[in-house]
Amino acid sequence: MHNGVDLLTTLAAALGLALVMGLIAAKLRLSPLVGYLFAGVLIGPATPGFVADVALADQLAEIGVILLMFGVGLHLSLEDLLSVRHIAAPGAVVQMAIATALGVGVATYWGWHFGAALIFGLSLSCASTVVLLRALEERGEMETINGRIAVGWLVVEDLATVLLLVLLPPAAGLLGAGDPDAAGDVDIWPIVGMTLAKVAAFVILMLVVGRRLFPRLLFWVAGVGSRELFTLCVVATALCVAYGSAKLFDVSFALGAFFAGMMMRESEFSHRAADESLPLRDAFSVLFFVSVGMAFDPRAFIDEPWRVLAVIGIVMVGKTLAAVALTLAFRYPLDTALTVGASLAQIGEFSFILAGLGVGLGLLSPDGRNLILAGALVSIALNSLVFVAIEPFRARIGQRARSSDPLAELPATVDDSRLSGQVVLVGYGRVGRKIGEKLLEWRVPFVVIEQNRELVEALRARDIAAVCGDASEPASLVQAHIARASELIVATTPDSCDLRRMITAARRANPAVGVALRARDDTEAELLEQEKIGRVFAPETELSLGMLGYLFERFGKNA
Repeated sequence: MHNGVDLLTTLAAALGLALVMGLIAAKLRLSPLVGYLFAGVLIGPATPGFVADVALADQLAEIGVILLMFGVGLHLSLEDLLSVRHIAAPGAVVQMAIATALGVGVATYWGWHFGAALIFGLSLSCASTVVLLRALEERGEMETINGRIAVGWLVVEDLATVLLLVLLPPAAGLLGAGDPDAAGDVDIWPIVGMTLAKVAAFVILMLVVGRRLFPRLLFWVAGVGSRELFTLCVVATALCVAYGSAKLFDVSFALGAFFAGMMMRESEFSHRAADESLPLRDAFSVLFFVSVGMAFDPRAFIDEPWRVLAVIGIVMVGKTLAAVALTLAFRYPLDTALTVGASLAQIGEFSFILAGLGVGLGLLSPDGRNLILAGALVSIALNSLVFVAIEPFRARIGQRARSSDPLAELPATVDDSRLSGQVVLVGYGRVGRKIGEKLLEWRVPFVVIEQNRELVEALRARDIAAVCGDASEPASLVQAHIARASELIVATTPDSCDLRRMITAARRANPAVGVALRARDDTEAELLEQEKIGRVFAPETELSLGMLGYLFERFGKNA
């Protein structure tokens, strides 16, 4: 068959069957992801009947990963990522070490040699960014502190895996592949240094050049007035930066696209860019799950059921418990620990890459790779159920844990004069910080409600009243003394349901409190204004008003 027809056939079969299986899964009250995975199994080489082109499906799935990571970057700023570095970086490294040790231990018990056991353990240690993002988006937790920690955790995992992918080929001989004596002559440290230098060069290039170039490019293309050119600019930027970062800096496609999205977030058109690329992201991310199913041989469930269960246990129990324990060790509440643990209870794209590299180097057998794929298939299918399972614990035990958190209460040293007529400021990110600094300058008392523990501790060190908690929960508003406040300023962009709960609780305690809040875009702002929920500020509207104010200064006075 001609290559062009191969591509069309693969797309039609993958998307068409994914639609049918996804609808069936939804009717059975399962996640549509289960249907997508099963669709991949049906058109894969391990099942009879039609077989799609696996190589083409993998490439199409890679496009989905690129677009999805680019979209995440459009929603998460570098500042958001750095704000959780104290837990994400050490947590990810320690959790990967624990999961790898569990995998090595089990594989050694099975009689595998050390090289195969190490590849096996490493493959089980890294979670799928694609699965995580879908789970967070479905629950509206992408921009919460829990979501930022989980995403930051996986970004660190991805960076660590990139380094491993570079180091494994020269170290293969030492791990039992080929001639160990020849491998002993290879000096790994220059390779490590070169890899770290390339990654650092890429990050610096993005921060110095990309941070200025991409917003200007988006502004210039938007000025042309063509919607299709704007969409083309967004997609082309994601794909070109991802490809260039992989070829020039040995950084994965996903990480390259993620950094491109974070730099483009500096543009005032970032929300429009995210909206324009959303249909493509959704369609191609489906292909990722289909490609996972295509690579799997279902006979693993029959031939080696106990080994499959051991893999699932490491991924969904061992990794989850390790992540929960580590998050609690950093003094985060159980709610955050459960969310992070559930987010990591699966494996995905980097696991397949590591397993494939292991097979190519002669370290891992094809049967070992199929065990990893079985673990991925089951953990991805069940991941949404893990989030459902933790909800009762988050609601019951999580509330009890927050009540005993010293950061969830205002210190007794806060003077009572600062808790009457004060401003309650929800969120202390880029917008909240600017508001807070002005309130300090004007000597207006205010209390910050923020979910980031490190930020709350830093604010208290500056003698700024701050509470660690979720402002949509009445307990956090009570701690901020909302009943005596003059204004409630929502400087973040929470989920609409959380926003309504927050304002309802605030007005129940203080009917006279003024409310000002941020909307994600003009559409959301219009809906919120119709509900008379408070004074709503939308990015595009406020930008146009600022420009009109400038024009009035230039021309209005002479009119």
